[in-house]
Amino acid sequence: MATANKQLLLVAAVLAGLLLAADVASARRRPVHLRVYMHDVIGGPERTAIRLIWGVGPPHATMPGRTFGDTVAIDDLVTAGPSIGSRPLGRAQGTYMLTSQHEEVIVVDITVVLTAGPYNGSTVVVVGRDRIYDDTRELAVVGGTGMLRGASGYVLWRTAKVYSEIHMALELDIHASLPVPVPVPVPDGDDDTDAE
Repeated sequence: MATANKQLLLVAAVLAGLLLAADVASARRRPVHLRVYMHDVIGGPERTAIRLIWGVGPPHATMPGRTFGDTVAIDDLVTAGPSIGSRPLGRAQGTYMLTSQHEEVIVVDITVVLTAGPYNGSTVVVVGRDRIYDDTRELAVVGGTGMLRGASGYVLWRTAKVYSEIHMALELDIHASLPVPVPVPVPDGDDDTDAE
């Protein structure tokens, strides 16, 4: 009986250790907050959005002139403020697609490529469902590169300003976290693993 109790205590100790390790690992992330503005220009000589698939699917129930499956590729300017003249920070590149037959919903898949500011040379990947007439939409941060490698979190996506029928600024309020690097021990040179 004493041996069974010791085994049970050992199993409980191992489980507690694993839970503690998992808790510590999940806490080893640091928060990142960015607010940027994406300028979507759908017409004219300065257009940043190009129709890839248009008018092939069935007509949309509530959006005249649109069809289910309409798809657009974007290469939008990203700035520090909502004005097109604000400091450029990079580009938002990717696609969006009309994915509901009865609601005003697109699915967004973009990479924000940062070319200025503290995260210069880094990217953050944003995907999700955008009900385009809601005041605030929540999309997911599913990754990143450079100084934003391993980013995860969410984006509060808002239409900041409609400048014209062909130009709008979208606010991307990015709330993410990054893994904190685990220090790698440096060998002291006293081991026997040196190759000869």
